[in-house]
Amino acid sequence: MRLENTGIEDSIVDVKPLDHLMAKHAFIRGGQWDYERVTYDYKIGSKEKNITYYIRILGYAVEGDVDRGNAVIKLSTPLLGKHYYPHGVEYGEQENFPENLVERATNLVSKVKEEIEIYKK
Repeated sequence: MRLENTGIEDSIVDVKPLDHLMAKHAFIRGGQWDYERVTYDYKIGSKEKNITYYIRILGYAVEGDVDRGNAVIKLSTPLLGKHYYPHGVEYGEQENFPENLVERATNLVSKVKEEIEIYKK
């Protein structure tokens, strides 16, 4: 599910301060090796059996290199996903997300967006 109109989409930020502020808000940068993209995930536990939710914020380098730490990142629309063990995460619009979860996810992204404003290019 896309979390539309959060204000974070299309923000442009240097990767080092972005890594710092995302970690501050418990978003973990994916360990995949990539020169051009970053992925930050926030894990939300669930009382449902074998279900975990994730907020994912994606970005790609508009200049520089992520691996070297000199990239300038443009962020995309955040996603809310549902992980089905052992199959993986689904982000589809057909997924059913509790309203309070969507609200919580939107609030978390809003807090990140407020701090990104300080570092935006």
